[in-house]
Amino acid sequence: MSFMAIKHYLQFADFTLDEYEYLIERARIIKRKFKSYEPYHPLTDRTLVMVFEKNSTRTRLSFEAGMHQLGGAAIYLNTRDSQLGRGEPIEDAAQVMSRMCDIIMIRTFGQEIIDRFAAYSRVPVINGLTNEHHPCQVFADVFTYIEHRGTIAGKTVAWIGDANNMLYSWLQAAEVFGFHVNVSTPAGYDINSALVSPGNQRYTVFKNPADACEGADLVTTDVWTSMGYEEENAVRLKAFDGWIVDGAKMQRANKDALFMHCLPAHRGEEVSADVIDGPQSVVWDEAENRLHVQKALLEYLVLDKI
Repeated sequence: MSFMAIKHYLQFADFTLDEYEYLIERARIIKRKFKSYEPYHPLTDRTLVMVFEKNSTRTRLSFEAGMHQLGGAAIYLNTRDSQLGRGEPIEDAAQVMSRMCDIIMIRTFGQEIIDRFAAYSRVPVINGLTNEHHPCQVFADVFTYIEHRGTIAGKTVAWIGDANNMLYSWLQAAEVFGFHVNVSTPAGYDINSALVSPGNQRYTVFKNPADACEGADLVTTDVWTSMGYEEENAVRLKAFDGWIVDGAKMQRANKDALFMHCLPAHRGEEVSADVIDGPQSVVWDEAENRLHVQKALLEYLVLDKI
């Protein structure tokens, strides 16, 4: 069921290249205003509701601060403290909540939860993270690369780690922007083909993570144990032995390659300290850019192009 044609952002492939190019330019303008302390309040008297089933630092801070900076209000809801946590149907919650605000961001577990919510929402819904997709983070990463190196079209991104929500969003981004992803995952943590579009030819799988870094323009990774998989931590530490992004792997990449990590990071596990704290790392710019691209996203979904 759908009440009207509402534009949602539930996975990276939801937007076209033209839309992303517009959003990137808006993010540049909004970031410049932020850096120059120039007030910009296009969302005055608008309200964002943020629904969290998974804990967060960057997602909550970037959305909440961003909405305030755009002149609107942000309301935080944890499912433990709402009727959703007591079994209220997702469809009912969507109908009620979307009558009381202008836009909703959800950070939850299964993608089907946010899909069901969006189907019954009268306002735009943004995916703040699900087990399957993390589009806002990868959008910020693409923006960060473009900011530092120019176009990402035709470039090579090396993904070192398990096939998680970040990777699936990177694979969608590769199709939209026209770049290639070198993927290296430990045995048993490889790509689920059901989460990749059948025609996607924008990636190559490598058994050796160092080989995946060869000639890369960007090397990126994530924690080895994502939220919801904590009981697997000991097994994963053993399985991921050798998948650390260290100086030797970065030397296989292009000389001007960047390193990214969506954070939080565990130095000495998925990345060495000399890499994440080194000159090729742009993780702090990457984290900050969540704020700016999401402000552009909020503006676009509430007001359309301006």
